[in-house]
Amino acid sequence: MIKELSLRGICFVSELTIPIEYKGLELESDLRCDLFIENCLVLELKAVDKILPIHKAQLISYMNLLEAPMGLLINFNVGNIFHEGQQTYLGDFYKRLDEE
Repeated sequence: MIKELSLRGICFVSELTIPIEYKGLELESDLRCDLFIENCLVLELKAVDKILPIHKAQLISYMNLLEAPMGLLINFNVGNIFHEGQQTYLGDFYKRLDEE
C-alpha cells in the first residue's frame, strides 16, 4: 500500500504518532494510525477474523484527534475486500464542515 501511494505521488504518513493535547499541553502518546493520507483520511489496516467495536472506536478516536473528516477500516482476512472487508466512516469534523 505504501509503495502504491508513493508511486502515485499521494501525500501520506505511515505509523503516525497521534498527538494528544490536554489544557494546552501535548501529552505523550502510544497512539499510532497505520496511514494518514492527504491530511484527511485515516486508514486502519487489520487482518482479523471479525471487525470488533473496539476497531471502529480506535478509528473514530484517531479521526477525532487528527480532525480528519474520513476514515477507512480495511480487514484483509476476508474472501472479498471490496464487499466484506472495508468500512468507511465520516467523522464529526466532516459534519462540522458541512454545516459551515
